[in-house]
Amino acid sequence: MKLTVIIVNYNVRAYLEQCLRTVRAAMEGVDGEVYVVDNQSTDGSVQLVRQEFPEVKLIANSVNVGFSRANNQAILESTGEYVLLLNPDTVVGEDVFRKVLTYLDAHDRVGGLGVKMIDGTGRFLPESKRGLPTPEVAFYKIIGLTRLFPRSKVFGRYQLGHLPENETNPIEILSGACMFLRRRTLDEVGLLDESFFMYGEDIDLSYRITLGGFENHYFPEARIIHYKGESTKKSSVNYVFVFYNAMAIFARKYFTGRGGNLFSFLINGAIYLSAAAAIVARFLRRALLPLLDLALLVGTGLVLAGDAWAPVRSLTWGGVMLASFGLMGGYDQPIHLRNAVKGGLLFFLVRTAWSVTPDAVGIHGT
Repeated sequence: MKLTVIIVNYNVRAYLEQCLRTVRAAMEGVDGEVYVVDNQSTDGSVQLVRQEFPEVKLIANSVNVGFSRANNQAILESTGEYVLLLNPDTVVGEDVFRKVLTYLDAHDRVGGLGVKMIDGTGRFLPESKRGLPTPEVAFYKIIGLTRLFPRSKVFGRYQLGHLPENETNPIEILSGACMFLRRRTLDEVGLLDESFFMYGEDIDLSYRITLGGFENHYFPEARIIHYKGESTKKSSVNYVFVFYNAMAIFARKYFTGRGGNLFSFLINGAIYLSAAAAIVARFLRRALLPLLDLALLVGTGLVLAGDAWAPVRSLTWGGVMLASFGLMGGYDQPIHLRNAVKGGLLFFLVRTAWSVTPDAVGIHGT
């Protein structure tokens, strides 16, 4: 058998269905097999595969065993000369498999291959080709020099920005979102390291491929769409810890001495800084608009009313306004004008009703 496609899935049923339909089309004329390894999804993914894709070989895990172990399960069971590790949130072109297999057959020393990835808007994803995250490269990335000088051979090495996106080249690190592997290479360098639960396993395996005397190539003649990170929200604090913990495992495994200590220091600093930034960003997204509304109302009340009770009234009515908008969904994300209008109307009704009560009249008449 020529090609084994392995898709590890976790609660992304809609993306999985789309991916499998494109894989089915791309498999036309290819001697291959498709595996889906499901990590205890609760969204009906397993039922989808069984009902709509009977040709797919399904491994339904009763627990979430992680990305590395799930892929290894299918690799050990499969027989393809080449293995493709593919994310479920991808769309594969009909000619991708044929182009890649032709290239791999002609380049015997290529142990791993990555393709050109674009996102849902057609934008090129720079992680399609990456360099080895050495302590020096990690330092440039964490302090922001990689972002400032993305095409520099020195500062931009993390994503190899100096290499044209439409040119085939040897690279160091492949993306686990779409990673073609020669089985003979896996037999020599080993499978995915299962100490990486999620993230970092593609870096580790790519590095071992080069250490084993094989090459990794970036092959932009084949392209896929990758919607990126649908199984994990990358703005979450949990993502930050999982990702940087994977980098810490990689550092301990390959870098020792002064370089390893620098890498560990950078990784730990990045963990806490990124986690703090994620927490602050989440708070601001949820609280910024209500706080601005409250400040505006209180400030306006203080300017227009000059008596001693003005601060109390402003804070009180500010709280009523926030509650009105909150009850009507005015601060829900994404913001809808209709909900904001309903919140404003509710506040207006409450304010009007209060203005004609005896207490309110008495207060105004003081």
